[in-house]
Amino acid sequence: MFETFSSRLSGILSKLRGRGVLSEADIDAALREVRVALLEADVAVAVAKQFTTSLREKALGAEVLKNISPAQMVIKLVQDHLVELLGGAHSELNLAGTPPVVILMAGLQGSGKTTTTGKLALRLKNRLNKKILLASLDVYRPAAQKQLEVLATQAGVGSLPIVEGEKPLAITRRALETGRLEGYDVILLDTAGRLHVDDELMSELVEVKKLASPLETLLVADALTGQDAANIAKQFHEKIGLTGIILTRLDSDARGGAALSMRSVTGQPIKFAGVGEKLTDFEEFYPDRVASRILDMGDIVSFVEKAAENIDREEAEKMAAKFQEGSFDFDDLLSQLRNMKKMGGVDGLMAMMPGVGKLKEKMAEANMDESVLRRQEAIILSMTKKERKHPKLLNGSRKIRIAKGSGTTVQEINKLYKAWQQTEALMKQMKKLGQKGFMRNLKNILPM
Repeated sequence: MFETFSSRLSGILSKLRGRGVLSEADIDAALREVRVALLEADVAVAVAKQFTTSLREKALGAEVLKNISPAQMVIKLVQDHLVELLGGAHSELNLAGTPPVVILMAGLQGSGKTTTTGKLALRLKNRLNKKILLASLDVYRPAAQKQLEVLATQAGVGSLPIVEGEKPLAITRRALETGRLEGYDVILLDTAGRLHVDDELMSELVEVKKLASPLETLLVADALTGQDAANIAKQFHEKIGLTGIILTRLDSDARGGAALSMRSVTGQPIKFAGVGEKLTDFEEFYPDRVASRILDMGDIVSFVEKAAENIDREEAEKMAAKFQEGSFDFDDLLSQLRNMKKMGGVDGLMAMMPGVGKLKEKMAEANMDESVLRRQEAIILSMTKKERKHPKLLNGSRKIRIAKGSGTTVQEINKLYKAWQQTEALMKQMKKLGQKGFMRNLKNILPM
């Protein structure tokens, strides 16, 4: 997410850090580069211009505080502006109404609207313990209603039975009645999409919204749409009045301009982001956290939250005790590899860690990706229980046997063994290391 833009922006700001005093010309030159970076990231032209103009006024008028360099002040202003552009404070989903509360899901065909409806349903069920009913109003796309029914089963929520030939308004009435009679808390209406915005699509949405009176009308938009995303969002907002936006495929978007443009154009907050294909790959959108990621400052809060969601507390406490003892074997390493996969893998974790822009490049050069995690897991699973508990038993003949059993090479086993040695050594120092010390030693944890 935002990789290209983040890299460009970090490069621009790093030039400023080396200067003790910034002139107006320095600021103008930097802001010209920022504007180009925004445009290359597919941010709408008007949004990019407004961003840099406002930033210039504040940068030139800012009072430089004691012990803070002018460059640091500009970087802080850039961060504040990014947060503001992305929506300021996090916007919660509005469910404060008489049940069943209706949420209307709108968007173009291919934006991931139906899958996102399933993801939102699962989140509301798991996080807020809500009883959810899904209803598909898409009678045009083949198998669209069946797709939502399957997603409802996977999420463990209710699904309105499909009636062949029924029109969207009739489906909406039946969903509202079912929701009331069967005690549902929330009804998610998955509306039909088109390949482009047209009068027929908008007329149908207007009628459905008038009948359903939703508390939330959410636009589901593909983050890869680029500059068109701003125009699409604007048209939907003008016609049906959006209350929020959900961006899909944000994990695949190296540019991120859609996120920066849509909030500015519509004035409506981005509430969620789809970050993968699984139903659980769905996150609340926090402007301040995203801005920190863009500036390579990391997102430790999200890191901790993700860890809390995916790592068993009892297991974590046992691991913490072992760390304090300074003991760490291959079973522990296997547990860590599996936890990394649960938390989004290498890329997902790296996106949340501060100051790892250059480390990502090193990892790419070393071919450190998800396949490496799978191969390392296969290596450990090919060991005997005794070998896992006592890694120092691994001699040449044992490594050859393990390599054959796991379909890997002795060289890969040696790399993993080295990673275990480095991690064990680091664990013995954990009491003495603070966060800065941990980050300095982070590269030693990663088996490359």
